[in-house]
Amino acid sequence: MTDDDVTLLELGAGAEPFLLLHGGAGPRSMLPFAGLLAASRDARVIVPTHPGFAGTPRPAGLTTVAGLAALYAGLLDRLDVRAVTVLGNSIGGWVAAELALLRSPRVGRVVLVNAVGLDVPEHPVTDVSGLTPAGLAELSFHDPARFPPDPDRPKPDLAALAAYTRMSMTDPGLRDRLATVDLPVHVVWGESDGIAPPAYGRAYAGAIPGARFTLLPGAGHLPQLEAPDRLLAAVA
Repeated sequence: MTDDDVTLLELGAGAEPFLLLHGGAGPRSMLPFAGLLAASRDARVIVPTHPGFAGTPRPAGLTTVAGLAALYAGLLDRLDVRAVTVLGNSIGGWVAAELALLRSPRVGRVVLVNAVGLDVPEHPVTDVSGLTPAGLAELSFHDPARFPPDPDRPKPDLAALAAYTRMSMTDPGLRDRLATVDLPVHVVWGESDGIAPPAYGRAYAGAIPGARFTLLPGAGHLPQLEAPDRLLAAVA
C-alpha cells in the first residue's frame, strides 16, 4: 500500500498544516474537532483514516503502529507540507509518537492527546475489548450522561485495532526510543480518563525530553469530543 491509497479528508486551506490521527473510535471521532480547528485558525487540517478502519482496505503487510507512522511520513511528503503539527488521540497518539521518532523534516511539533503505546506497569492501560457500550462510556468520558448510547456515535473498531496492536496497547521498547525524540511535544490529557489515567499521561511526558504536560478538566479519554474548546486552547 502507498500513501496515495490512504483515505483522507481535508478541511481548510490555510498556511498552518495539521495532521489529525484518530484512535480506535475511527475518523469520525476526529471530524468535529477538525472542523473547529479549520474554522478557528488559518489552518489546513488533514484527517486520514487508518487503513482497515471505517471499512477501508488494509493490506496484509500493514500490521504495526510503526508501519502506520511510516505510511503517514510518506503522505506528508506527497502533500508537500512543512512545519506540520501532528495531533493524535489514543492509538493515534501512539502513531504520532512513532512519527516523531522517524524525524521527518516535515513535522514541526507533536501533540499527544490521551495517547497509548507506552508501557507503564504501575498504571496499565485498561483492556476495552470486553466492555459494553455503557461500560466503555463510563471509562471514556468525564460526564457519561452527556453521551448516552447512540447508534450514530463512533464506536471502537476492535478488528482494526487488533490488526495493528493484537489488542496490546503498549510497546515495551517505546520508552527507550522516546528518549531520542528531538521535536517539541505537548502531552494533553483529559483528567477523567478511565482507560489511561493522568498518571499514565505524566509518565508519557516524562519519557520524552522537554515534553510539556497539560491536564484538561472536564474531559476523559476523548477530549476532542467532550472538551473541544479546551483542547483547541491547549493546542494553540
